[in-house]
Amino acid sequence: MVKENLTEVEERIQAACRRAGRDRSEVTLIAVSKTKPVPMLEEAYQYGIREFGENKVQEMMDKYEVLPQDIRWHMIGHLQRNKVKYLMGKAYLIHSVDSLRLAEEISAQSVKHQVQTNILIEVNIAGEASKFGISGEETFRLVTAAAALPNIHVKGLMTIAPFVDNPEDNRVYFQKIRELSVDIGCKKIDNVDMHILSMGMTGDYEVAIEEGATHIRVGTGIFGERDYNRKGSFQI
Repeated sequence: MVKENLTEVEERIQAACRRAGRDRSEVTLIAVSKTKPVPMLEEAYQYGIREFGENKVQEMMDKYEVLPQDIRWHMIGHLQRNKVKYLMGKAYLIHSVDSLRLAEEISAQSVKHQVQTNILIEVNIAGEASKFGISGEETFRLVTAAAALPNIHVKGLMTIAPFVDNPEDNRVYFQKIRELSVDIGCKKIDNVDMHILSMGMTGDYEVAIEEGATHIRVGTGIFGERDYNRKGSFQI
């Protein structure tokens, strides 16, 4: 199943890139593997996937220990400050920085562990009460403050668009966050680049690509529906 799903996802990515006049190399596919057992990740790895995304620190750490070391792990879920220390030197990119206090903790732990940590600022571009992330209006202030902290580097923005039946309904949000990214990039802030735009999931990644996504987060489209009742050995 994973092989067939990856083939379909890849075909759809390439088609979206063609429509947008973009090169396929501009888009990174992150396989969102939350709740999925290690053998499924191993299958995806076998077929070339090296970027995996997890929502929970505990689960990511458990998988980190048993899977190949050339995997790039993306922390895409809401991150509690008391869990930050476990990610040091292991998370390739933290997508979900949504407050200065969290950025400060990532910085402090990065200094303590003598590592450099790349982060994205999570923006709730649609203003949904049920979602984490800061408003578009607050983004510039947080980007500037986070960039001034030691041992962390602001690499771009992330958003989770609304869950919709028609992916076209999210085009406006993808356009807004791309415009926000461009506006911030033009300000030439030290220790900030806006090269990464993490947006688009299984239901809308093609529209996200057409609107400039550099990283798309696809879980169900690769691994199938999730089983939230599966028990694991995640103990952090």
